[in-house]
Amino acid sequence: MYSVIGVRFKRAGKIYYFDPNDLDVAQDQYVIVETARGVEYGKVVIGRKEVDDADVVLPLKKVIRIAGEADARIVEENRAAAREAFGTCAAKIKEHKLGMKLIDVEYTFDRNKIIFYFTADGRVDFRELVKDLASVFRTRIELRQIGVRDEAKILGGIGPCGRPLCCSTWLGDFEPVSIKMAKDQNLSLNPTKISGLCGRLMCCLKFEYDNYESGKSELPKVGTLVLTSMGPGKVVGLKIDDHMVQVQLFEHNNKVMDMSPDDVVEQ
Repeated sequence: MYSVIGVRFKRAGKIYYFDPNDLDVAQDQYVIVETARGVEYGKVVIGRKEVDDADVVLPLKKVIRIAGEADARIVEENRAAAREAFGTCAAKIKEHKLGMKLIDVEYTFDRNKIIFYFTADGRVDFRELVKDLASVFRTRIELRQIGVRDEAKILGGIGPCGRPLCCSTWLGDFEPVSIKMAKDQNLSLNPTKISGLCGRLMCCLKFEYDNYESGKSELPKVGTLVLTSMGPGKVVGLKIDDHMVQVQLFEHNNKVMDMSPDDVVEQ
């Protein structure tokens, strides 16, 4: 077992485990930690807890210190510098006539590296661009190509439901989404109605699918013969959200009625 805290570096980013060492670290505090890409500033979203060996990636890095006001000022300065770097990089991309779209720019906390996130239809030869950027910023340069789902996560927006995108507000990781999930939720299979701003199947199809599967397990299956207070019938549909079943009543001209699962008995 390991004593860990969960740290997130972006609003809806992935949660990483760190060893809190002997520090009295509490949830919602900010900490300075050593990561694979350098020293970073992150928010504690999971307080100290014990986890199994299989749930951590070894070696487990330690928290350097609890962040203070000076560290917060450095983060704001880095964000301001990143906005300026965005304009510089966009101009360089145009100058080199590269087929890429700049999405975001990020400094590591210690300014040891600048990361430029971009999208492109295929592979891009950006070697000359990297040289130009390195001569301007005098630090390590990383250009990282991302997909359309990552682009939506970074830029944010309003989904078809009228709410801010799940991926940019709270969803830490992307999970595979299939058309079967839409079918099982009785949704229209029109791509325009089940696709998000990124053009891919909406992430909510996945986590709502889990609720549908749980709800189905508590209801009789479609096609099951049942007895009701109005006589025998057959389950012809399910209303998962309402926790109801649709029953075709044999003794009432095959009329279909919504019933509570407590009012039907499987034959």
